[in-house]
Parts: sequence; structure tokens; C-alpha cells
Amino acid sequence: MGPNNGPGFVQEYTNAIRKFNLLDDGTNITITHLPSHLDPTNLHRRDYNAEQQILPNGNEGITMFSGVFQQNVDLPFLNSVTVDANNYNVNNTFQQYYNHYHCPVLPIYSEQENEMHSVFFGGIAQFYDNSGTLVQDDNVPFVNTIARVTRDNSGNMAEYKLPVEMPSLLGAGAEFIPNLNFPHFNNEVFKLDSVSTDNVLIGYIYGGISSSQPNIFFINDGTQSSATNQIFKVLIKKSTNLSVDDLNESSINDLNLKIYPNPNDGILKVAFNLKEVEDVKLIIHDLNGKIIDKTTLTNLSIGSNLYEKEITKLINGSVYFISIETSNTKTTHKLVVKR
Repeated sequence: MGPNNGPGFVQEYTNAIRKFNLLDDGTNITITHLPSHLDPTNLHRRDYNAEQQILPNGNEGITMFSGVFQQNVDLPFLNSVTVDANNYNVNNTFQQYYNHYHCPVLPIYSEQENEMHSVFFGGIAQFYDNSGTLVQDDNVPFVNTIARVTRDNSGNMAEYKLPVEMPSLLGAGAEFIPNLNFPHFNNEVFKLDSVSTDNVLIGYIYGGISSSQPNIFFINDGTQSSATNQIFKVLIKKSTNLSVDDLNESSINDLNLKIYPNPNDGILKVAFNLKEVEDVKLIIHDLNGKIIDKTTLTNLSIGSNLYEKEITKLINGSVYFISIETSNTKTTHKLVVKR
């Protein structure tokens, strides 16, 4: 961004969690800096949602959801980092596919179930849902997805897509303003068990970017997006079952499937993770279910794996599904071909 472009400044990642004590005696505010946590691999991120949490042990904490950019590729992180009073923990067993950049987030916790729910409203993301299939778009478009991430009493996290969406491409850079008249903890996490009726006002969404289409970053002349002045009420109602939300299976399996690039020109790179040495089936099929390509990769190693192949049968402008299948896990992403 600088010194000769844009506003003419440079930025550096701190790669750190910085801690401090703040003392306000009524007249003076004193800040005492504490030792930082430095981690260039996992803390090299910005523009993420840092959300207050009630942890499974009942303590307060903060979870850093997603953010950009990874060290080796200009794409969002899919994992999360949770910070408590003493340390931080990187969660690589969970992957967040929706709502990667800063957006409004509603934090709400059930003491009865010991479950922490974080509800994300729209924004910008590398993935979105299309009729139950994850679509990966490495241009990282604006989205209207509303999704929640739930941490259970054992600390396991999973992502769910809600059956409602933002009314348009909204949420990026917007804020959730809580209704603090509703019962909440000291860190402003709401108490879910206090929801006893339908349509309880729990907060508002205000501000941020309104985009006219998902991908405007390479064509924006100032007319494709604008700062919104809309205010949305957020209402919550008592529910006996949260299963109406669609579980994103990819968020909890260990494959961590990624396709590069996507949209794709026919040179396919598929990255995935394995927890044990095993064979993997990679299948490409079209919208009608016809298999375009099928490969069995044998005796792959534990950890990160990368498969690369030129697929000459892919038609420009068409959509395909890429499936990775192991002995106990399967995940499918959608591939768009553009040459």
C-alpha cells in the first residue's frame, strides 16, 4: 500500500497476541504491558472475528475465527485460535468455511448444555453453500451466509449453516450491537437458557459494506459497493432443537480439502490432510453425476498431501464436483472451470 500507492503507508503483521492490564482509578488510566505470545505461523492474521466466549471449563476467553492471510498463500485461515487468561490454543481439528472476514457476530452460551454458539452474519468468505455443496472461490467473494460455530462441552467445534440468509451481500465490516437488557455474562456473552419466548430482541446489526455482486475486487470503480446505513434488528426465539441448521460436514472431518485454483483452468491441484497412512480415492463428476476422472492414490503419508493433474476433459464455463474419499471419511467441493 505504500509509499507510492493507495493512501501511502506500509503495514506489518505483529504475529502476536499482546496482553496488558488496564487500571482506571477514576482519574488516570494506566496500562501495564505483559509478555506477548509470538507465533509467526498461526498468528499471522488480520481482519478476523475476535469473539468473546465462555469456555467448556466455565472461564471467559476469546476465539480468533479465521482471518487473513496465510504465510504461503493469499487466502484466509480456516482454523481458529482460542485465548484464555494464561495461554492460547490453535484448533486444527476444526475448519471454518463460512464468514472469514470481520462481520457481525452474536455470542450466546447455554449453561445447561455447556455449549458456546457464535453466529456469523454475512461478510466475505472463500466458501459458500450451493444446494448442500461447498463452493470454493479463491477470489474470496462477498457472501450472504448466516452460520454458527458451536463448541460443545468437550471443546469440539462444528459449523452449521442457518436456513436464513442476509437479505443481500451485507455484513462485511459491520458490527453487532448487543441489547444488554438481555441476560448476559460479564464479557457480554448472552445466556441462551434465558430465552423463554419467541422474537426476543437481542441486538442490532449496523454499518459495513453493501456489495452489488460477489466478486467486485478487480472491477471496482467505486460504484459497485457502498457503505450501508441500514439497521437490522436481530430477534431470537426459543427453540427445542438446533438441528434445523445444516451441519457443514467438512468443518469436522480431518481431510481439510482445498482445491487450487478455484475457479480452475484445468490444471488441478488438490490439497488434503491425512491422520494415517492409507489409500485415497479422488473422483471428478459433472452436474449429472457422470464420472469425468477417477484416481486412486495409494499409500499416502500422514499429514499434508498434494495431488496435481491436468484434466483435459473439463469444459470451460462448466461446474464439476471434486470428491476425496478415505476408508472412513468423504468430502465434496464444487469446482468452477474458467479459461
